[in-house]
Amino acid sequence: MDLNSGNTPWSSTLQNPPTYPPLEDIVHCDCLVVGAGMGGAMASYRLSLSGAEAVLIEKRRVGSGSSHANTGLLQIFNDKSLTSCMNTFGKKNGLLFYQLCQAGVRNILDLPGKLDIDPQIIPRSSLLYASTPADVPALREEYENLVANGFDSEFWEDDKIASLYSFRKSAGLYSRGDAETNPFRTLHGLIAKAASNGVRVYEESEAKHYEFTADGVICHTGKGRIIAKNVIFAMGYETQKLKKDRGAELMNTYAIMTKPLKEFPKWHERSLLWETARPYLYFRTTPEGRFIAGGKDEPLTDPERREIRVVSQSQRLLEELEALFPEIKGIEIEYSWGAVFGSTRDGLPYIGPHPKFPHCYFIEGYGGNGTVYSMIAAELLTDTIAGKHRPELDLFSLTRSAKPSPS
Repeated sequence: MDLNSGNTPWSSTLQNPPTYPPLEDIVHCDCLVVGAGMGGAMASYRLSLSGAEAVLIEKRRVGSGSSHANTGLLQIFNDKSLTSCMNTFGKKNGLLFYQLCQAGVRNILDLPGKLDIDPQIIPRSSLLYASTPADVPALREEYENLVANGFDSEFWEDDKIASLYSFRKSAGLYSRGDAETNPFRTLHGLIAKAASNGVRVYEESEAKHYEFTADGVICHTGKGRIIAKNVIFAMGYETQKLKKDRGAELMNTYAIMTKPLKEFPKWHERSLLWETARPYLYFRTTPEGRFIAGGKDEPLTDPERREIRVVSQSQRLLEELEALFPEIKGIEIEYSWGAVFGSTRDGLPYIGPHPKFPHCYFIEGYGGNGTVYSMIAAELLTDTIAGKHRPELDLFSLTRSAKPSPS
């Protein structure tokens, strides 16, 4: 699957990233992780801390898939609001999901200092603003549910927003506890640390065939073989090729990164920005004084069509950015790209086992919060493989029904 189009920025931010050999031998392990994107990186890192003997394989180079298109927003809030989650899954499970996301962000914020490659993870607040005045009542209800359940959020009226930003919106939720990151450096930092902790990492080693046995799984690559007690499939959107019950809708999404600015516009605390409309626009800054804008999601097309759309959609994103911050009008785009983006029908990722794949677990972090979902998955699956029961996995079951859970 061709996941990205255009010109992505992240590889230029890490000179001479670590490289790993292809697999050309027979190896044994407690757990094989397939896919060296963000999900595989976090799973490998957590497995290395647990003491499990792990192997990580990637058919391309490490971090060369959809992680290249990751825009690095790390948020507790999700595409699906807490209010909607409680209405869909019941109050207990809806709140549990948001609490897991909160813990996931905190665990990511704890990474700097533990990795040898600086992941450039920076704590940020977020402003979720009303796209139209009609969205204000739902935004206020969301605020009430957040505060009632212990989340650090404030409801801001239009005057407060206008005093702190270059734009005015009818209302917004200003929430603390989020972050931004350089996804490429984070991914390489995690895998490099996992490797130094004993995880065997192999690039350019595509899994060609699997044998599912009573004791585990045998994975055949082009020149090697891995005999594993367990497997974690962390192949991102390419997991769609492996399972028939896909459960996710794939879209095209777009993003830009501008050239650096010498003077910053009125942008309170360089917070993450996003809106209530669906699909939504989102914005962030970088430590170098650049702007990132993303969104303009549309139905999935072939890669050639997406490549053409990058040009027009990038211009539209720039116009949206300039509409919020008129003082930067004339700023130039340095990077622009399009990528495959997926979301599930109920808004939750898929994490856990599948009845048709014995000794296997899946990480399918579909949605706009995939990096946080990957951390949640890494924690839950590492514990599960170590023999610890994690009932939270029921929430993310690959075979779950669409029926609401009781409150």
